[in-house]
Amino acid sequence: MRPSDPWGRLKVLKNRHNGSYTWQVIAGSATLGLVVAAGAVLAAGPWDNGQRKAERALAVAADRTGGAHHGRPTPDGPRPAPSAPAVLPALGTTARDAPRDAAALRDTLAPLIGAPGLGDTVAASVIDTATGEQLYGTGATTPMTPASTIKIATTTAALSVLGPDHRIATTVALSPDARTLTLVGGGDPTLSRAALRSMAADAAKALREDGEDGEDGPVRLAYDTSRYTGPVLHPISPNENIAPVTALMVDEGRLNDTDRGPAKRTDDPAGDAARAFAAQLKKAGVEVTGTPREARPADESRTVATHRSAPLAALVERTLTNSDNDIAEALARQTAIAKGESADFAGARRAVTNELKKLRIPVTGAHLADGSGLDREDRVTPALLTALLARAADPDRPGLRPVLTGLPIAGFSGTLGDRYQDGSEGTGLIRAKTGTLNGVNSLAGTVVDPRGRLLAFAFLASGSLSATEAEPALDALATALARPTAE
Repeated sequence: MRPSDPWGRLKVLKNRHNGSYTWQVIAGSATLGLVVAAGAVLAAGPWDNGQRKAERALAVAADRTGGAHHGRPTPDGPRPAPSAPAVLPALGTTARDAPRDAAALRDTLAPLIGAPGLGDTVAASVIDTATGEQLYGTGATTPMTPASTIKIATTTAALSVLGPDHRIATTVALSPDARTLTLVGGGDPTLSRAALRSMAADAAKALREDGEDGEDGPVRLAYDTSRYTGPVLHPISPNENIAPVTALMVDEGRLNDTDRGPAKRTDDPAGDAARAFAAQLKKAGVEVTGTPREARPADESRTVATHRSAPLAALVERTLTNSDNDIAEALARQTAIAKGESADFAGARRAVTNELKKLRIPVTGAHLADGSGLDREDRVTPALLTALLARAADPDRPGLRPVLTGLPIAGFSGTLGDRYQDGSEGTGLIRAKTGTLNGVNSLAGTVVDPRGRLLAFAFLASGSLSATEAEPALDALATALARPTAE
């Protein structure tokens, strides 16, 4: 059984001693039955989206040794073999072992927090998610530039407000006279050309049904982006890391075949989407006159086609695994709309901040200027990030679990796929969101410690000279949490 990564690529690790390819992390022994494995996956909640989370391997329960009976034993037959230990306990479950010794942890982290590669300012927080106790902190309440770790706040708020099953709808409206189709953007940045093709087919069918003798006449095409308000350009735009923020776009406005990372973006994502839809309508047999124009649907128009995005749980996982800025900004605006705020940067800031307050997250000193972390005006504290991770691990809040399951896995997936080199103690054990801007590096996530307790950590650093020096230092801090300490 090998970890799968629906939002990134698989990484096979090479054993340096014999040259053979092995998986770095194996969830339990090879003799585990499929029933046991399936049970562990189900225990992780419905939001795992197929990602096997390797860091839970250290939390194998030592007390699960009951004898499992496989059929009726005969008097002379062998005794039933002991049951295998539980595989990868579910994130957020209550640990059975004693809390980690905070003093020993301080001794372990103290020399690492001062690594020169981290720059001139470092703030950190480490908590036990089961108790909320801070095990380590330095500048834990100091507002820092979080870079992309702010996506933890954005996604948590979206899940809390909208729920993990929410889907973003893109629709097509037909005017009362059946002469104008309007493509109405709902704010789904993952809208695809395949979805446009499907909606065009549905729209063409509706036109034929409305037409005389089953024939449809020529139509005009409009497109509506009014669901979002305010500036469409992020403060850093134009930039290959984010497209103009609009309620209508296809494939995040990318001008190549990529689905993650930097890419050249269109400066008119809504217009491009409308023109692509017009092309699909023509393929479906609909005559489109003129060029698409921006306008709202006419009064009393009816919906003739609808496409819904993947569930919010999947969008959240994709946002965190790949550090997707376009989806992050869309989720911030969806949160704003749901909370009655304006669907712009300012409204999203108010909506997300207020939802964090509702979740009893310490927001003192926080400034959520955007949803992606690209804005250098963003400020959060390490304590805010670890509190969010603890909320996501709360057994009473299963709807927030995608925040944890979406975090990249060290050495395996997403933005941590190329970090934690072969042989690193943290490979497969660390699950964390990365953050990188010039001179700013951060890492916030979870790890199961040697006692089987789920810890949340956040390390924020600024003033670093290069990511190549800062990232290994951050990785060493996270790895130390998974390592036994002398107590």
